Amino acid sequence: MDLNADIEKILFTEQQISQRVSELGSQITRDFKSGTAAPVIVGVATGAFLFLADLVREIHLLIAVDFVRAESYGSGTVSNGQPTISFGLKVDVRGKHVILVEDIVDTGHTLSCLIEYMKTKGASSVSVCTLLDKPARRKCPDYFVVGYGLDFAELYRNLPYVGILKPEIYMS
Repeated sequence: MDLNADIEKILFTEQQISQRVSELGSQITRDFKSGTAAPVIVGVATGAFLFLADLVREIHLLIAVDFVRAESYGSGTVSNGQPTISFGLKVDVRGKHVILVEDIVDTGHTLSCLIEYMKTKGASSVSVCTLLDKPARRKCPDYFVVGYGLDFAELYRNLPYVGILKPEIYMS
């Protein structure tokens, strides 16, 4: 089965993603260079795993890395608006700055839930680094996108680019 056959159009190429990840890593390095404590980079599993792996290699600071799993889509294409945290942190974030690394911000419900979760765990502050920001329509048009960690029913995460999934794939 050719994964590429299910893609209507490539939105962001592998090279564009790589360039943007490098820029984000440099920005995080600059922003936290003078800090006294290493920030904790928390990837939102499973969608952000490729983005997080590439991003942390571009951050030239001491950092801690962890994952949290939050679910709001199931196997559908629309957030249910009721995110749940199904896998919590292993790293202690009390008194530390947390950078949440998210693949895509759609409704913002999951992100709000995760920010609140980090606060309950004692994080001194929380910032967000996202690959795509869908609701603002600034970085990602309103299509169902897959690739580079983003999925449909747990598939297509391994594409090296972000592309629009053909509607007949997810509407059937």
